[in-house]
Amino acid sequence: MSVRNSKRAHTGRTRLGLALEQSAKEILAHVKGEARLPTRRIVLPGEVDVKRIRTKAGMSQAEFARAFCINPRTLQEWEQGRRKPDATTRAYLAVIAKKRQAVLEALAS
Repeated sequence: MSVRNSKRAHTGRTRLGLALEQSAKEILAHVKGEARLPTRRIVLPGEVDVKRIRTKAGMSQAEFARAFCINPRTLQEWEQGRRKPDATTRAYLAVIAKKRQAVLEALAS
């Protein structure tokens, strides 16, 4: 019996398929106002003080750029105010500011 077949219920439907079906039912109930699903509001900073984040980390521009896979020239441009990080990068920098070690560990693995 293959791995794929061993995950199937006796009805021939996979656990993943059943979970997707249940999720779709929950979404439909939410849209109809019959159920309330948990939500999370993401507040993305409009401005990010990149230099403050870097200096708080105790890193040079070269170290910070290398550690977090950022182009060194781009980092300089941000710090000097000639360019601004886009929304995705602002979110990444916010995570670095709050959980720097976790980001470093994730990038190292």
